[in-house]
Amino acid sequence: MKTIKISLSLMLLITCNFCHSQTLAEKLGYKPTDRLLIINCDDVGMCHSANLAVIEGMETGLITSGTIMTPCPWFNEIADYTHTHPEKDFGVHLTHTAEWKFYRWGPVAPHEIVKGLCDPEGFLWRSVEEVYAYATSEEALIEGRAQIKKATDAGIPVTHIDSHMGTMQYKPEYLKAYIQLALEFNLPLRMAAQSTMEGFGFPELRNQFKEKGLVFTDYFVYDEMENYKDVKSFWTNIIKNLKPGVTEIFIHASKESDELKAITNSWETRVQEADLYTNDPDIRKLIKDEKIILIGYRPLMELQKRKK
Repeated sequence: MKTIKISLSLMLLITCNFCHSQTLAEKLGYKPTDRLLIINCDDVGMCHSANLAVIEGMETGLITSGTIMTPCPWFNEIADYTHTHPEKDFGVHLTHTAEWKFYRWGPVAPHEIVKGLCDPEGFLWRSVEEVYAYATSEEALIEGRAQIKKATDAGIPVTHIDSHMGTMQYKPEYLKAYIQLALEFNLPLRMAAQSTMEGFGFPELRNQFKEKGLVFTDYFVYDEMENYKDVKSFWTNIIKNLKPGVTEIFIHASKESDELKAITNSWETRVQEADLYTNDPDIRKLIKDEKIILIGYRPLMELQKRKK
């Protein structure tokens, strides 16, 4: 009987250790060798052209999630869409900059409590460097909280958060605020891959954040963007070389319009990205042939909430 008890204890210990060593894919119900892909559309709500593209890409294409810029003028349109399509995965694209020449926006939080985030015209600063020069991480935290709350108050079933232009991720005190928001609202977040973190000199951060109960992808395509030129060939190469586990890629899909052309000189790339992940038969066939499994951020959100 003693031997049996010892054996049972050993089996429980082995089982427990196995659970702790499960990959993210396994925790989501897949095999460790599976390649899962999140195709996230950033800048949703920035303009009408962006909203049209993400809606079409989600309904008839391959886009699996999007992140909404809540300070922007076309927020209400996409918020209304989420009310009739609550199954779609939408997060908050934490926005601390307003980078375009003529098309600008201000903060969601009252101006008087986030003054450092605003330029002399009352808009958010154009660049991340200006945010770091004139604002504080506490102001960024207040504004981030206001943006998430605006989305939830509008009835959007928020699935995750990320950071527009990476403002909340390049500086330690801002990254701390970013993590605080994820914990406060119990949401998964976009996180740089381990190789990127090591390049920035933060090799232990991913493990530290996992210990806090946060869920994020294994890989995030970022370093590779230095070689981003031809849209189709770049993303074809990325998809062919996906590793086992969960990867997030981000695009800025938009429909071609005079509105978009007046806002940004990157309009052609945005239009091409929308077409690639909505209408291109080659990319669709590639994902099928490579046995890539498309998911949104909702499974990660559900996993994080179960862990809590």
